[in-house]
Amino acid sequence: MSASPQLVSSLQNAGIKEVVKLRQRSHRDEHALLIVEGYREVKRALDNQIPILKLFYCPELYQGENEPALVAGCAEKGAQLIECTPPVFRKIAYRDRPEGLLALCPQIRRTLADLRLPPRPFIVVAEHIEKPGNLGTMLRTADAAGADALIVCDRCTDINNPNVVRASIGTLFTVPLAEAGTPETIAWLRRQGIRSVAASPHASKLYTALDMTGPIAIIVGAEQFGLSPEWMAAADEQVRIPMHGQADSLNVAAAATILLYEVVRQRSPAP
Repeated sequence: MSASPQLVSSLQNAGIKEVVKLRQRSHRDEHALLIVEGYREVKRALDNQIPILKLFYCPELYQGENEPALVAGCAEKGAQLIECTPPVFRKIAYRDRPEGLLALCPQIRRTLADLRLPPRPFIVVAEHIEKPGNLGTMLRTADAAGADALIVCDRCTDINNPNVVRASIGTLFTVPLAEAGTPETIAWLRRQGIRSVAASPHASKLYTALDMTGPIAIIVGAEQFGLSPEWMAAADEQVRIPMHGQADSLNVAAAATILLYEVVRQRSPAP
């Protein structure tokens, strides 16, 4: 149990200024901290045994009735509680409409060696993803589709960016997430006996024509340029999503959603 909550009412409080600095990636990385804001996000962190180091809360900004129980749950796990006045909380809040809860947690730093896979793994590999919102959306979809892991290859965006947490609605904590280079990931998939399926608008095979019921990794690439030549050469299969309009490609998160749910469809028992 943490000590009695502090009450912070000054905008010049040193601890509050430190939280504001965490909006900068360099400061987050220096202190190995992750900002988690919002009821669902903090709850998913707590439910998945992510340590809550500090919890800033403001009862006047709560959106529902369950927040006090969540604050108590964080305290039971040893979180330091800091109650804030509304002006102070709005200063540290990352959102335009804050919900009165903001936690500081350790950054997520996993490698391929940290992943534990079932006998028939279902994995998403995202290469060179540039936008935190797209990575967060893919995590949310991976959670919904029951994927066993998401691997970020040669990252362009910071997986610990608060916008990843927000777009994922906390599923950053529910889907095992690892970072690795492309050559390392290709070799790892082969050792694990996992077939890699690359999404490309130039592929001849439709995504629905491929058997996705075995161990599989869906590979998607950067928003602007798609997958690298290295991935295209290494993939066991290449598939495309049909495009019937004037657009020649889909948003990477949208494409990933379609492919992941094809895996779900194929693996679901016949009605």
